[in-house]
Amino acid sequence: MGKPIIFIGCIVVVIGLLIQFTSFNLNWFGKLPGDIHIQRSGFSFFMPITSMIIISIVGSGLLWLYRRFFS
Repeated sequence: MGKPIIFIGCIVVVIGLLIQFTSFNLNWFGKLPGDIHIQRSGFSFFMPITSMIIISIVGSGLLWLYRRFFS
């Protein structure tokens, strides 16, 4: 169980370094079509449905690659 956690941690660190030290930004993330954002006086609701689906697909792909090449 430790190897997948280390692998995922390394991927997160690389993404974090890209965002921090390059002009790579994710301003569009969370504003995709299908992301629900409702604002009213004294109330705000945000549900990033499309963004969560993209994260799930990318995560599943990374885990598939890990299992294919390192198991």
